[in-house]
Amino acid sequence: MTDSPLWQLSATELSALTRAGEVSATEAVASAVERMRAVNPHLNAVVVDLGDQALEAARALDAKGGAKGPLHGVPVTIKINVDQAGQATSNGLPALRDFIVQRDAPLVEALQQAGAIVIGRTNTPEFSFRADTDNPLHGRTWNPWGRHISAGGSSGGAGSAVMAGIGALAHGNDIGGSLRFPASANGAVTVKPGLGRVPHWNPGQVAERGMLAQAMSVQGLITRNARDLALAMPVMIRPDPRDPFAVPLPWKGPRLEGPIRVGFTKATLDFPLHPEVDAALDDAREALTDAGYKVEEIRPPCLAEMAEEGFRALLTESHGMIWEDVKRLGSETVIGIFEAYFRRFPPYEPDDYLRVIARRTHIAREWSLLLADYPLVLTPFLPMPFFAPDRDAQGEEGVNEVLGSAFWSTGMNYIGQPAGNVPARLAALDAGPQPIGVQIIGRRWREDLIVEAMIAIEERVGPMAPRLWPRLPG
Repeated sequence: MTDSPLWQLSATELSALTRAGEVSATEAVASAVERMRAVNPHLNAVVVDLGDQALEAARALDAKGGAKGPLHGVPVTIKINVDQAGQATSNGLPALRDFIVQRDAPLVEALQQAGAIVIGRTNTPEFSFRADTDNPLHGRTWNPWGRHISAGGSSGGAGSAVMAGIGALAHGNDIGGSLRFPASANGAVTVKPGLGRVPHWNPGQVAERGMLAQAMSVQGLITRNARDLALAMPVMIRPDPRDPFAVPLPWKGPRLEGPIRVGFTKATLDFPLHPEVDAALDDAREALTDAGYKVEEIRPPCLAEMAEEGFRALLTESHGMIWEDVKRLGSETVIGIFEAYFRRFPPYEPDDYLRVIARRTHIAREWSLLLADYPLVLTPFLPMPFFAPDRDAQGEEGVNEVLGSAFWSTGMNYIGQPAGNVPARLAALDAGPQPIGVQIIGRRWREDLIVEAMIAIEERVGPMAPRLWPRLPG
């Protein structure tokens, strides 16, 4: 047993206790639900409280006896843009508040079959297409570190919830940074899987997404520590015929011989590197070096092309596929943000778009060649500390600071490369304390190597959650 409240335990610690029978699923879930109801009114991270339903499921799990799976009794949250039976997949839109679906998405099935229990559904911005989380249906999600920092997006509810102690695992997804933005903003940990790693399909969907959106968007988890990713991500990585592009490879790949080489760069293109981000990168490099990695400076390939072309290509597709829906269903705020997107990243003409998409393979090849020599690459995530709420709603300048500076994020989605985010520093800024995340890119299908490196950094820096919790009510 433990003297700490159960909601403070990691998924790894909690599952060890529940599987051994030292803690019941009901006790684990009850603690998380109590915590959710104590702190969520200050955060608005969970917008659908499923606590009563979760307690019923936990009691039923206990009544069956024995351990159901590796996540037995572990409380989790699901983002409101993914189907969960009996719930609305609203995507932050008032027009979809009553869009109740009858079947679970594959990842929801996978988590529950492993024994996890869903305690709530977390907030997202309209269309899940912002790096900040606010919408006219559920309102704004706040960062538990303080209101001087955005909670990130689009999985802002997930990042805020898990760091505040609302569930040990938080589902999220990522088309340009929507797992890594909230992880960086809230001081959490995540790994954006590569293309096809986590099967996904929403049974309630009425149309397929554009091809580039399909290639860039992935499903994952946000956690309080990196070891929980090693426990829980394998649960979600399994073949599913409903996703024809799912890759049937196991979580863990072959062990690499000798010290793993890590490419290291502080490149930020035209954006100045903030001293706190600079220091966080140095801290992460020293942690990896001390852990036995061989860290060497590199010159990243095709960085400027990947930065500009990736987001322009996605917005070209978005202009053709969802812009009319944004104008029809979105708020004035999100319409204005999309208009600023299109000014900062002008959609391509059709022939130019085809040429850019063809060149995407060249960029991916150059990165594949680099990663053949360096299985991991340590980079900034953002060149500056995380931005304030609504920065992306402040015209083209705000969009450039929020998304233009995030080329290290969107670029990895564009070429389908896995990438993780881990806090490497807690900065004492004038506005208040703020975690600083760094990014680790890995070889295709080697999310496990990324997570092992993030564990090494975390062991040196320490987790952020225990430093956060004394600041929160309850």
